[in-house]
Amino acid sequence: MAKEVIMPKFGFTQEESEILEWLKNEGDQVEKGDPIAVVSTDKISMEVEAPEDGMLAGIKYPAGSVVPVTEIIAYILQTGEDVPAGAAPPIAEPKSMQAPAESKPKPAAGGVSPVAAKMMEDNQLTAEDITGSGPGGRVTRADVEEHLRKMKAAPGKVKATPAARREAKERLVDLSAIQGSGPGGRIQAGDVIAAGSGGTARQAPTGELTVLREIPLVGMRRAIAENMSRSMREAPHMTLQVDVDIDTAEKSRSALNASLLEKGGKISATAVIVKAAAYALKKHPILNSRFTPEKIILYSDANIGVATALEDGLIVPVIRNAEQKTIARISAELSDLAKRARENKLKPEDLSGGTFTISNLGMLGIDRFTAIINPPQSAILAVGAIRRQLVPDESEAPVLRTKKMVNLTLSADHRVMDGAQAAYFLADLRDLLQNPEELFA
Repeated sequence: MAKEVIMPKFGFTQEESEILEWLKNEGDQVEKGDPIAVVSTDKISMEVEAPEDGMLAGIKYPAGSVVPVTEIIAYILQTGEDVPAGAAPPIAEPKSMQAPAESKPKPAAGGVSPVAAKMMEDNQLTAEDITGSGPGGRVTRADVEEHLRKMKAAPGKVKATPAARREAKERLVDLSAIQGSGPGGRIQAGDVIAAGSGGTARQAPTGELTVLREIPLVGMRRAIAENMSRSMREAPHMTLQVDVDIDTAEKSRSALNASLLEKGGKISATAVIVKAAAYALKKHPILNSRFTPEKIILYSDANIGVATALEDGLIVPVIRNAEQKTIARISAELSDLAKRARENKLKPEDLSGGTFTISNLGMLGIDRFTAIINPPQSAILAVGAIRRQLVPDESEAPVLRTKKMVNLTLSADHRVMDGAQAAYFLADLRDLLQNPEELFA
């Protein structure tokens, strides 16, 4: 009997995933556990594995399709078996994956997978450059990798985009005499134009805008756009700010770092704030909650997500039960999660179950900002840069002293809580950071 390959569900609230790429083609023989497709959840990209040995057949959706979880996407057949009668045929390429006709290069016969499209964009390639090996001539990631390998290995070959070669032919310009400005020194059309006109690039006609590049709204970027739009549309945000004297906490952190120096450990400021937020959430669980049309669900576990920037988007790895962990343990977990995030090695469980989020842009020099709530949570804390400031010493007024200060901005869902509840949380969080003995105990 044909074995169904279904779109897996990676998270409790996940309803659909996007097929980024088919790693195996229709009719390929696969073994149980072989990766056959790459799909994107609302957070990361994951591989779908073959549920058993056999032949991949009946692929129902092309790359770029957004498919509900648990939906059948293909079958694994044994010798003599056929795709079940009534199974839907493959659907057409989604329109969202197609570039406007006037700006799209000549397409490959079978289209281009989203992963391959991103690689081609990064390397200034077009579908004209590559012969696709996927279903119907579709260009896959492997095709692009092979093309790049051959380009690198070819001795003396001038690296230039197809558009640059056309310009060079029209203008009688020698490509070998041009220094390319693209990735890896690849010559682009603008380089040829500048060389052929004595260094002056051709300007766009009056009234027209020159397109630098286009970023396909797929995968993580699409998920971020949808989630943030839904959050701003559905959750009435209220924001509260407080400036915190973090001088004592920073001195305690420096002392702890000195003691960990020989072991190679290091405590981050974010770890201290995560610990303090976890304590404050236990006292004010209304901020550690989720809104539903029927009820507000309060959680006992302080699972704090820390927003982490990647090259192509933002993800939120989670520190579970942060109130039960030492600052050193939290810092070590944050470092490990950030490293695996950059290497694209995070697992679904690293990103699920968050009940509250912290976004720290202080390391980028941002003094204060307002963050958008991460659905389905009810609040998010924005952390600015730690800076030395002259502030009144309340014990010896009107004396001014230099202290390390940080701005915290809380965004909270007004459907879930009132302003006073959010203010009490923020006040207790400030007190914990200004009197951090309990945090470092």
